[in-house]
Amino acid sequence: MTSPNNWMCVHPPNAKSSQSQTTASLDNRGLAYGDGFFTTMGVIDGQILWLDYHQQRLDSHASSLHLDLDSQLLLVALQTHAEQLQQGMLKLIVSRAAQDIGGYGYTPSASGSACEIWLKSSTMIVSTAEQLRLSDDRLVPMQPVSTAVCLSSQLACLPPPLAGLKSLNRLDNVLASGELQAIKAHALASNAGLDNASIGEGLLRDMSGRWVEGTMSNVFYQLSDSQLLEPQSSQFDSLLDLNKHDSNYLTQGQWYTPSMAQSGVAGVMRQVIIDALSTSKNPVIIRSLKDEDLPRLKQLFFCNALRGVMPMKRLTLLSGEVIGF
Repeated sequence: MTSPNNWMCVHPPNAKSSQSQTTASLDNRGLAYGDGFFTTMGVIDGQILWLDYHQQRLDSHASSLHLDLDSQLLLVALQTHAEQLQQGMLKLIVSRAAQDIGGYGYTPSASGSACEIWLKSSTMIVSTAEQLRLSDDRLVPMQPVSTAVCLSSQLACLPPPLAGLKSLNRLDNVLASGELQAIKAHALASNAGLDNASIGEGLLRDMSGRWVEGTMSNVFYQLSDSQLLEPQSSQFDSLLDLNKHDSNYLTQGQWYTPSMAQSGVAGVMRQVIIDALSTSKNPVIIRSLKDEDLPRLKQLFFCNALRGVMPMKRLTLLSGEVIGF
């Protein structure tokens, strides 16, 4: 097993015995071109969470990028690392193997489907406010309520099959994360009444102007209709009271989530929630989130495979207006 916070090469197999394989070559195509993808897996009690969904990601991403990857064999090896780690995170980077032409061209060589797979194990404990039980009895962590801000950074629009992939090309998310950290620092320094610790995520648009996802997560939302703009009943008051988490949070009302067909990352937890609600009274609807929708937001949460569901109590727009839920 790799030591915590150290990388090790788990593929190709003969790399394990080579001391030089503790670091990647500068000819690595993931480094040179972002030619690959990554995934992060939570581990609790020695078990990889959402293992079947991570396998779907490994298979779909390898197919999209024309990489030769045996997901079944790989996951057997990863489960051994998970059992030794017990609690924490496994981060996997899959990149196309170094080519005969080195770093001087984009075109893969004849062996261009070969890949390198790197693993990092990290101890980590994610605190949760409570657990949400899905229809198949699996549990999703639910984080304490926080707030979100709209960011001016934008995501690139990508063609199929690149849109939706968790590729190694993440510069737009890096810049957006920097913007979010600057907003948190400014809020803390100015005592603006916006608690730095309470800002949980930033909402991002793509280049078409549609709001797509968070800096490190997918987004789900509910909308008020004209009837709900009348005086709200106690039923909706209790629905919106996020100071007390409701175990039925995911099954109350109609949830929407933006499409990943043009930009963003089709996250593991996003798909878990879509599948879990597919047989409910209100299956998730794939729907664009536009500027004109923001004042009508009734509920908003972000999610990812490590932190689960992250509910929001308000969203600060680019104009400075605050929408409360």
